[in-house]
Amino acid sequence: MRSLTRRRLLTTTAASAASVAGPSALTGPAAEAADRLDAGSGDVVDRLRALPGLRVIEERPSGDPGHRFFVLGLRQPVDHKDFRAGFFEQRLTLLHTGTDRPTVLYTTGYEMPLIPRRAEPAVLLDGNQIGVEHRFFGTSRPATTGLADLTIRQAADDHHRVVRSFRRLYPGSWISTGGSKGGMASVYHRRFHPRDVDGTVAYSAPNNVDDRDDSAYVRFLESVGTSAAREALKAAQRQILLRRAEMVARYQAWAATAGDTFRVVGGADKALETAVLRVPFMFWQNRTAADVAGIPGPGASTDALYAWLEDTAALPAYADATARQYIPYWYQLGTQMGYLNVPTAHLAGLLRHPGAIEPRSFVPRDIPMRFDDEAMPDIDHWVRRRGDRLLFVNGGRDPSVAEPFRPGARDSRVLWVPNANHHVTVGDLPDADRSDAVAMIRRWAGGGRRRTER
Repeated sequence: MRSLTRRRLLTTTAASAASVAGPSALTGPAAEAADRLDAGSGDVVDRLRALPGLRVIEERPSGDPGHRFFVLGLRQPVDHKDFRAGFFEQRLTLLHTGTDRPTVLYTTGYEMPLIPRRAEPAVLLDGNQIGVEHRFFGTSRPATTGLADLTIRQAADDHHRVVRSFRRLYPGSWISTGGSKGGMASVYHRRFHPRDVDGTVAYSAPNNVDDRDDSAYVRFLESVGTSAAREALKAAQRQILLRRAEMVARYQAWAATAGDTFRVVGGADKALETAVLRVPFMFWQNRTAADVAGIPGPGASTDALYAWLEDTAALPAYADATARQYIPYWYQLGTQMGYLNVPTAHLAGLLRHPGAIEPRSFVPRDIPMRFDDEAMPDIDHWVRRRGDRLLFVNGGRDPSVAEPFRPGARDSRVLWVPNANHHVTVGDLPDADRSDAVAMIRRWAGGGRRRTER
């Protein structure tokens, strides 16, 4: 099986590559970049080392003469309300441009890739960027056997300490951003520390207010795209399950060759069924209308069906080598953030594992899970009533935002990229909306580029 990106591994909170700068209508000014770094090769390093609790792990090539790229570690409390619980080192990255530039706080919601990529707002503002790895992901894992301290509030407090620490070096304007689960984390940070930053740009950020009611997601999946496309997906799902024995045998053979197992999920049969159930969601989240023609039709071979399922629903995601890495993700869904449901009527008589796509299926039973049904309504209430300077950018065909955030306070907007999936940018917006969004971000950051002596 080919290698997988995180956006194919996960669903509602797949880390969106859209917020990372790439070919787009937004290209950051590159002129005069080389002279904007602090004078002296050791100057910014010395200032970083002077920040309390911060460790400069290494400097890596940035690929751009206008920036310097650092891998950092920040000492964080396991429990921000009780320091007796101990501390852990949270992995950060820094793209340093200049101490008088705006600073973008980029939250991933997952592990932090150690590569020098700038999020779209950092490109637009020609600013510094601090990337934050989410607690309990990557190397940012406290030395504890449980996940009780993996909460919305604890992560928000992590981000607060990052801002408070780095403001000593970057005293100018701050913008927070993130895609999908990273966008959610940006919003949660603002809920508990609303004045930490001057504005937030959240891409493709789901808002599952009531985990007991998943009807918005089901309705979306029963109406997105064309009727023919939806029926083709349903037919492919049925064909895969009708050939379950062959499919499971291939799945097990792959796992044996890869040295992988299915202990977390509970067997290859359940893992396959889970992947099949998630097909329509993941198809519309990551694919476009042009991919409809590639859905296996009547008479498709077992080889073709299996290859398509692997490509669409990321089969290795349910085997242990990957599943173990994302136990914290499913724990968050199953304790606070909630999950979704999918249409199943067309699979009547073919399903064997009730609740296969529920978060509990991906978290070992020795890890307690109790759902906090007040967490998301609290976030939603704040966004609707008090959240200001919030910009949400969503794709019109993205099932992740079937239940979107709806800010009601001043200077906030929800903008949509028509017929787009989960991986959208401000640069993808229609012209008028793109201009409004750029103006909004620059206004929050103080009017765009500001030149002062360095």
